[in-house]
Formats: sequence, C-alpha cells, structure tokens
Amino acid sequence: MNKLLFDFFPIVLFFIAYKTYDLFVATAVVIAATFVQVGYNWFRHRKVETMQWVTLGLMVVMGGATLYLQDEQFIKWKLTIIEWLFGIVILGSHFIGKKTIIEKMMGGNIELPNKIWSILNFVWALFFISVGCINIYVMFNYDTETWVEFKTFGVPALMSVFILLQVIFMYRFMPDTESESKE
Repeated sequence: MNKLLFDFFPIVLFFIAYKTYDLFVATAVVIAATFVQVGYNWFRHRKVETMQWVTLGLMVVMGGATLYLQDEQFIKWKLTIIEWLFGIVILGSHFIGKKTIIEKMMGGNIELPNKIWSILNFVWALFFISVGCINIYVMFNYDTETWVEFKTFGVPALMSVFILLQVIFMYRFMPDTESESKE
C-alpha cells in the first residue's frame, strides 16, 4: 500500500499545485517530485525501475519544454507518450523471449495457461495505447482544468476498473486449489 501511495506522490502534488497556482507551477512541482521519487528509490533500494527512469526523462524533457516555452501542450503530451511506450513495450514482449512482460510480472504468483498470458499481455498493451488516445481526445477537446482532472482521477479510475476486469477474467482460468487438495 505504501508503494502505491508513493507511486502517486508526484501526481497528487501536481494536482495540489495546479489547484493552488497554475499548470506551470504544477509542472515544476511534478518534475521535482519525480526526482525525489527516483532519488528515494535509489537511496532506499539501490535500484530504480527502467520505467521510472523513462518517466523521469520524459518528465524533464516534456515538463522542461512546457516551462521554457510556456506551452502547456508539452506536459499534456507526456501522458500519451508514456502510455504508448508502455503499450509498445508490452506488445513487443510477444516477440522477445519465452514469456511476455505480463507473465514475467505476475507469473510467480499466478498460474495460468500460456494462451491466457498471451491474451492478457495483448489486452494490457491495448489498454495503455487506448488511454494514450483518450488523453489526446481530452487534451484537444476540453480545457486544461478538465485535462488535469482526467489525468489525476480519470486515468487511475480507468486503471482500477481495468485491473478489476483482469482479475475477474484471470480467476476463470486459475487452477481450482480446493479440488486439487482433496485428491
């Protein structure tokens, strides 16, 4: 639970800074918070996940462009780029190695048939790519306030619903441990 809260730390600070000041202050705050998050992980665990480095890099580049050019479109595009990168990497894992990324991440805890792992991997990739597309729709059809609320609350809500649906889907294919233990 603490890790989940810490993962949302930059987003929460971004939202608070946006509501208190404006998008440019919020952008500076989220860049600093992302540095703190990565730094904390490095000093605490001596390890930073690849996607955290990618997120930090994109945050610095897109957030920096937002601040330097005083153009909010750059920070808005960062969400789409991150989501599409996740989707492409997950999709690419179908073709590299013996296991997909989703199976590597969850396979130690859950036993599922190979075909189901492949389906889950494809659906996760499709989800991330779709969220990136939805972000483009929101950023071009709504005001900045709506976009900030979508980024802060809409994306996590979509993720929560998606994860719940995945759990329901996976449950149907998990081995029945009760009947196996009776035998």
